[in-house]
Amino acid sequence: MAAHLSSGRVNLTALREAGRRELREFLDKCAGSKAIVWDEYLTGPFGLIAQYSLLKEHEVEKMFTLKPGRLPQADVKNIIFFVRPKLELMDIITDNVLREDRGRSPQRDFHILFVPRRSLLCEQWLKEQGVLGSFIHREQYSLDLIPFDGDLLSMESESAFKECYLESDQTSLYHAAKGLMTLQALYGTIPQIFGKGECARHVANMMLRMKREFPGSQNSIFPVFDTLLLLDRNVDLLTPLATQLTYEGLIDEIYGIQNTYVKLPPEKFAPKKQGESGKDLPTEPKKLQLNSAEELYAEIRDKNFNAVGSVLSKKAKIISAAFEERHHAKTVGEIKQFVSQLPHMQAARSSLANHTSIAELIKDITTSEDFFDNLTVEQEFMSGIDTDKVNNYIEDCIAQKHPLIKILRLVCLQSVCNSGLKQKVLDHYKREIIQTYGYEHILTLNNLEKAGLLKPQTSGRNNYPTIRKTLRLWMDDVNEQNPNDISYVYSGYAPLSVRLAQLLARPGWRSIEEVLKMLPGPHFEERQQLPTGLQKKRQHGENRVTLVFFLGGVTYAEIAALRFLSQMEDGGTEYVIATTKLINGTSWIKSLMEKLEPAPF
Repeated sequence: MAAHLSSGRVNLTALREAGRRELREFLDKCAGSKAIVWDEYLTGPFGLIAQYSLLKEHEVEKMFTLKPGRLPQADVKNIIFFVRPKLELMDIITDNVLREDRGRSPQRDFHILFVPRRSLLCEQWLKEQGVLGSFIHREQYSLDLIPFDGDLLSMESESAFKECYLESDQTSLYHAAKGLMTLQALYGTIPQIFGKGECARHVANMMLRMKREFPGSQNSIFPVFDTLLLLDRNVDLLTPLATQLTYEGLIDEIYGIQNTYVKLPPEKFAPKKQGESGKDLPTEPKKLQLNSAEELYAEIRDKNFNAVGSVLSKKAKIISAAFEERHHAKTVGEIKQFVSQLPHMQAARSSLANHTSIAELIKDITTSEDFFDNLTVEQEFMSGIDTDKVNNYIEDCIAQKHPLIKILRLVCLQSVCNSGLKQKVLDHYKREIIQTYGYEHILTLNNLEKAGLLKPQTSGRNNYPTIRKTLRLWMDDVNEQNPNDISYVYSGYAPLSVRLAQLLARPGWRSIEEVLKMLPGPHFEERQQLPTGLQKKRQHGENRVTLVFFLGGVTYAEIAALRFLSQMEDGGTEYVIATTKLINGTSWIKSLMEKLEPAPF
């Protein structure tokens, strides 16, 4: 079942298949025609598991978005709610069910599918509203880890970081442990577990407990993964705050990638026709799917943006040369050969056109003065320059009322690169922010402090320089075109999280004990016994496979850095990445923001 793909990557199709099977079984329980009422947040992740055709095969005729009021007209026997276990959604469902016309015939049957777990609290709530009895099937669909790409899994739990670090709510850690158990059931027990951070410790403990409590979970599948590395996001708060400088990272920073899709301004994608005025330009955003199935994207996604242009122009030359070939095709055989290659060539041409447009859009931004000034300040902080005093650029940005998230990212970055700010510097920033953007952001500042992102320097000493030097987090001579180190993803800064993964593989964490103690949370190692006959005998030249699980979110730049390590000739380790959520600095800070609503009088 757990076969390898030819590229040496772990084959994640088994996981997708298991998800589809569970979905089919549930749909078949609700006999007859069906309409699905979707919790909007789930449609993206579900799309990565099951296409609409699978739903249609099981008599799903209509799909609606969950919203208050009467359910739309649909001549179906079953109405199925696909929802996350959240109380505010239960209120909407209650409203839908109570407004259902009981006089209509035939009656429609209601069912509810909780994703990823049933919740007693929600069921109790539905019971109090008097509608629990209306649901014939109440079940759960354990959509824990969703395959986003050949080497990437995400739980897409948008509030995981906030829950873990601000609310001490471990629900998402339980789901992570469950997801890892599912993974082990499909791909064999992972013999070695390493971790760093409080949440990592919790997840490892839950996994070991689940294994003890379900002795049947010991399986006889030959292990695909050699090592699991569990990393807390708060062990490395710096990386997501910095601007990612890979192609995919910048697309995400500027436009936001949602469940592998991005929406882009349409004007760059309109086919240009001679003599037409601009009045017929499309107004709908251009929606594109971005993943490794597209050859060109797989090649450029993880490159530093400065190295993308040359690849695109090389590709353009190759493609036009290929189309030129048609003039040289003389014999029937040659013409046939050319025609057979045509679909692939046309797909390559359209892919090139799309990425050339995206690169132009990004270049407009990265060549702007504002982008350059912002990046300069980030890089000064990361290399340890002037982190202990009020920064002029940040003050100017506040005075000009730049977007608040931009300010917060910079101030938090400065705080993290200085192990906290001196009290008077911190107070100065807070006062400026509240005076300019409004007192209602006081809660946000409080949340950032709780999460350790924006805090006073307590110990009186700054550990960051020691951490930076020991882990070689800042590299002056970075090669963006042909990188030889992971620091190319931020043009100089090597993501701390990925450096930890790299050092774990070689020479091992014992070499950095002192620095590990300076970073938050415990570090640990666990071993899971394998039944005899399943121990791996490594063939000469065979890579180890490590699953790195980021608890609290991961950025595309970190993913790029891990892929870079996987591809290194002498690396010896291949990485598969799992996370609670794909994040960037903006979406991450947004998840911690809270607005005090003004009083209604």
